[in-house]
Amino acid sequence: MKVVKILQNDDLNQEVPEKQSGLIRLKKFQLIIMLLIVVILSVGVTAVVFLFGGEKTVDNGGSGRSEFNKLFAAYDSLKSSYFQEIDQDKLINGAINGMVDALEDPYSDYMTVDEASNFHQSISSSFEGIGAEIQEKDGFIMIVSPLKGSPAEKAGLRPNDKVLEVDGESIQGMSSTEAVLLIRGEKGTEVKLTIERHGMDETMVVPIIRDTIPIETVYGELLEDGIAKVQITSFSDNTTNELVAVLNELQGQGMKGLILDLRQNPGGLLERAVEISSMFVPEGEIIFQIEDRNGNRVEKKAIGSKNPEVPLVVVIDKGSASASEILAGAVSESADIPLIGEKSFGKGTVQRAQDFSDGSNIKFTTEKWLTPKGNWIHQKGIVPDYEVSLPEYATLPFINPDLEIKLSSSSNQVKAVQQMLVALGYDPGREDGFFDEKSKQAVEAFQSAEKLEVTGVLTGESTLVLMEKLREKLDKDDTQIKKAVEVLKGIINE
Repeated sequence: MKVVKILQNDDLNQEVPEKQSGLIRLKKFQLIIMLLIVVILSVGVTAVVFLFGGEKTVDNGGSGRSEFNKLFAAYDSLKSSYFQEIDQDKLINGAINGMVDALEDPYSDYMTVDEASNFHQSISSSFEGIGAEIQEKDGFIMIVSPLKGSPAEKAGLRPNDKVLEVDGESIQGMSSTEAVLLIRGEKGTEVKLTIERHGMDETMVVPIIRDTIPIETVYGELLEDGIAKVQITSFSDNTTNELVAVLNELQGQGMKGLILDLRQNPGGLLERAVEISSMFVPEGEIIFQIEDRNGNRVEKKAIGSKNPEVPLVVVIDKGSASASEILAGAVSESADIPLIGEKSFGKGTVQRAQDFSDGSNIKFTTEKWLTPKGNWIHQKGIVPDYEVSLPEYATLPFINPDLEIKLSSSSNQVKAVQQMLVALGYDPGREDGFFDEKSKQAVEAFQSAEKLEVTGVLTGESTLVLMEKLREKLDKDDTQIKKAVEVLKGIINE
């Protein structure tokens, strides 16, 4: 029987060793920038950042480096001969940003002072915005995962959605940090994202009301026959403490087995992922490995604890990324715990980051991380032991409540509405995107059943209720959790 160990609160005082920082010397316009760097894991600088240790602010010195002569000559020419006065700071920022962009690595980035401020807000998870993890890929901003309960999730954003515009402004070619500055905003304000989704012929405009993104990251409930489901939405400062408290509460309620749900979890603080992995991986077993460009590897092993044991399965999907994949890989390869769901995101690189003395920030990829058995999951993801998809209606797009879908309307949004109605047990007569009399009757039947104004026109509150009912149905018809329950019961009865 496969079992896991539940960490008690007393075990949280154990320290997680940090990887020793490196030292890099660069000259920028007759200055040496000493970069004291610390390892971080990240899907991109967005709503959540993955740290490995603390951050350092560096001082500047001065010396000569011949390889920068060309750069100095270009700078001097612009400063002395450009037809207008130049902004020296803007040129320096542009030079650094240009070097980082030349790496063609979506996980390496230079952040200005304003962007770095957002970076630090992300670390604590105490920010206002839409609550979605994003990354830059091939010149576009992509949704990695919306956070549980966030405005982004409620609006229907999904992994791999491509964000083309923010409030009508194109963001193609922007870095993830530049995009964050446009997407994030004060609670209660609206932002409109133009989304392109795979398999759809048309783009869609998704209005989202920004909110305070909840810091709570662990949600637990007791299902049938003593099976508990615990979802970890990200790895933040207090996640380990939250998890311990939830597990202890569920044990008190008679928990016999545990489903650990890592779906839509974009990652988080590496220290938390190590602590939580150590709750489920036997002491001394490998959690993950770090490999540098010379092929040198360092193993990170489980801390271990002496606690009650409970059977476990883990659920992942394409929104499970970075630190979530570390945890999934660790329990799978070092504890023989079954994985259920869909192939994970595939983020297998390590970044280092530090602040410059002016408050700006740079991060860049320095190493790979590997699973305990040495597998590099980058751009491949982790394939679960039991591959289970959600029902087809789970991928239906967000319907803009500002639209009036009525008789003779024709669009992909109409097609999605018809498919939603079918999933909820109503008969629109067709699913081709043309709203005819039979579709109108199906909307009227839905409105009547939900005690809404019966108009046969889908808009406003009717649209929002339709999408909410579909979410409720998905919760009940969650095929991945149903499979997890089945597998877990098999383990318990071994």
